[in-house]
Order: sequence, then structure tokens, then C-alpha cells
Amino acid sequence: MTRSGAVASKILLERQYALQKLQSSIAAQRAALKLHGLSDEQIDTIVREQRLLRDLTIVAPEIDNHSHDENNLRLSDRRFRAASFQPQNQPPAVHEPEPLILERLSASKGQGVQAGEMLCTLSDYSSLYIEGKAFEQDAPAIAEVAAKGWPIEAIIPGVSGQETLADLKLAFVANAVDAQSRTLSFFVNLPNRILRDETTNEGQRFVTWKYRVGQRLEVRVPVEAWEKQIVLPVDAAVKDGADWFVFQQNGDHFDRVAVHVKYRDQKYVVIESDGAIFPGDVVALRSAHQMQMAIKNKSGAGADPHAGHNH
Repeated sequence: MTRSGAVASKILLERQYALQKLQSSIAAQRAALKLHGLSDEQIDTIVREQRLLRDLTIVAPEIDNHSHDENNLRLSDRRFRAASFQPQNQPPAVHEPEPLILERLSASKGQGVQAGEMLCTLSDYSSLYIEGKAFEQDAPAIAEVAAKGWPIEAIIPGVSGQETLADLKLAFVANAVDAQSRTLSFFVNLPNRILRDETTNEGQRFVTWKYRVGQRLEVRVPVEAWEKQIVLPVDAAVKDGADWFVFQQNGDHFDRVAVHVKYRDQKYVVIESDGAIFPGDVVALRSAHQMQMAIKNKSGAGADPHAGHNH
């Protein structure tokens, strides 16, 4: 081989190596652009026009329900939907999904991110859990409530008085007792609702939910069931000595009737259905204590069980 031929061969090899290196660099750059969510068609447009895209909208296809051809994911062929959580094997709801609250934004506009990197934290407040604390010895009672599906009440204090949430369902019970407090945690489903949903002139949306994470309340868990008994408000019964009384309407006045109280708490009183009063009888649901004091003041001594009415 002549010297000129060797030089020409060396130049050809160097050009081939440079071309391979350039092709490898282009392939790496194309792969990097694909990791950022660009399709092959968008990358070809950048290469052909030698111009970077100023704004880029990434469209995420539905899970297991899209074509594997990335070039088919054009903006004109897709409809945007608000982000929401949808349980598997459940038909989509016909109503508008509940809004998600942006709790933390980890990325900024124009920032480069890696695949799988956290961009933001979203919270769904449409359904919360009430965490209750029961004593260790109450674990069998909590387990019975879960097994029988008894409804649970929640009492939320407020400025205008207490709010009672009835017919709540027990979601699950913790499998371990806290080693320090010796209490057992249980969780109750709490459906939430929106109090305020407004959008400013700048397009910022503010959503305020009625119940908030960290809010304190009281949970009332049933531990025993009485069938065919009479349940009245706690102020409907009054105790005088060892006896309990309610005031039953009789024409234009009320008769004091002795009853047997089986249970009493801060809100209700359970009266045994033994014939003293019957379902459907009209009784005073409150102010039983004031009526009892009025009878005592009128008689000037101990109250007569038949005082205040005639037979």
C-alpha cells in the first residue's frame, strides 16, 4: 500500500469513528428526551427544525387501555381529565371526581427531573378515618362491634353546639396494642364534604373541607344491644331516691310515672318495657328535673308519687 493510500484509509477510519460517536451521542440524546416524555414524532420535529420546544404538555395514557404506539398520543386526539383515584374493577363514577389538594410541590417550572422522581404530593380529603383509642380490656367489645357491624356515633364540638354524626361504620381495628399507652387503635370511616370551593381571577382554586386532619372529637361505640326497649333523651327521666320517674301526658297535664332504668349515659336513657309506659305514649322529653322540683315545692315536703294529678 502506498503512503497516500494509507493516509486516505486512516482518514476514512477516523471519519467512521467520528460518525459512530456522533450517532451514539444522538441516540443518547434521543433516549434522554424520551425519558422526559417526548414521543418519537416530537423528537424528529426538533431534529428537523433545529428548534427546541418552548412549552411541552405530557399526556399520560390510561392504564392498560392505550395503544403502544407513542406517536398516537397527540393532543388533538386526547381529552384531559382531572387526576383522581379510581378503585380497580369498578365502573367510573358519573359525577365529577373530588378535587385533590396540593400539599407539597417538589419541582419547579423548567426543572429537569428523572423518571420516578417525586414531583408533588396530593391529598384526597373526600373520605377520612377517625382514629379512636380504646383501653386494652375493651378489645373484645371493639371486635364484637366490627363483627356485628353496629353503627358508631361521633360527637364534634362546635360554636353553635355539638354535632352528632350517626351511622358511621368501623373500618378496621389495629392488630397491636400501643406499648406505652396500652390502648388499642380503631378506625372509623368519615365521609367528608366541601364547605367552600372558589376560584380567584388569577385561576387559583381554593377548596375548604368540613372535617380536617388532626381535628379532635368524641367517638361513641356501642358495646351492648337491648331489643324492644324504650329509649328516651337523658333529660326525660329524673331520679328521686332509689326510684326513676318520667312524666307522661294525660290531657292538659302530666302524670309522674315510675319506670325501671336499665342504662343511662350523657345522652340517652334506656327504660325497660315492662308496661309502665308503652311505645307511642307522649312523655316530656326534657325538663323532667324541673317538673320534679316543681312538685316538691308545691307539696312543701317529699314528693307524692300521685302529686300533680287526680285519679
